[in-house]
Amino acid sequence: MTALVLQARIDSSRLPGKSLLPIGGKPLILRVMEAFAFFQGEPLPWTEKILACPEDSVSSFAPLAEEAGFSLVPGPKDDVLARYCLAIRRSGAERIIRATGDNPFVFIDAAVSINREALALNADYAGYLGLPYGAGVESVASEALLRAEREALGRGEREHVCPYLYGHPELFRLHRPEAPAEWQGPELRVTVDTAEDYEQAQILYGALLSLPRLERNRGRNIIAAVRRIAGKDL
Repeated sequence: MTALVLQARIDSSRLPGKSLLPIGGKPLILRVMEAFAFFQGEPLPWTEKILACPEDSVSSFAPLAEEAGFSLVPGPKDDVLARYCLAIRRSGAERIIRATGDNPFVFIDAAVSINREALALNADYAGYLGLPYGAGVESVASEALLRAEREALGRGEREHVCPYLYGHPELFRLHRPEAPAEWQGPELRVTVDTAEDYEQAQILYGALLSLPRLERNRGRNIIAAVRRIAGKDL
């Protein structure tokens, strides 16, 4: 079984309360969760969706998670690796697709594709290189994350979840290919981490509303919209 695990927290030093800031009339975190509900193409690979949040965020996130069809798994605020492992134990998932709560424009087609490649190669860790910042997810074997939880000691290895894996290629089977050309855009930014990001996200969300709902989180459409907004339509 594969579970989508989305990490999010309320507090942010660069953009306080960003998870609850509105985009198109709904909180940002709800827009992120909604993105993982729609895709036209292959069946979605996850059979369970989990929002892994700090314990102090439960009261704010619980009604939004229920609305979006996500289970809520609270855990340590700064040890996000431990939070993911709690989600693994609660769900019994053999594989995790890791996503973050500040990326409402995640490429769902790329998420489906990288997970398919990970399964074909039996990779412990898989993630595309060259995507716009904030567009990608990681596909990770649960056993690899559980091993990282036992062995990783560095703060960055636990706060950012996967560095222990790709920092130890001698221990894990890694798959980190360049993304296909239609999803390439490493110079682009579609995350929400600052006030400027938030302003751009509202513009981008509005630009994508003209598309059918099933097309709004397709990579090529987001890249085209970002470049059009920036006046860099190619």
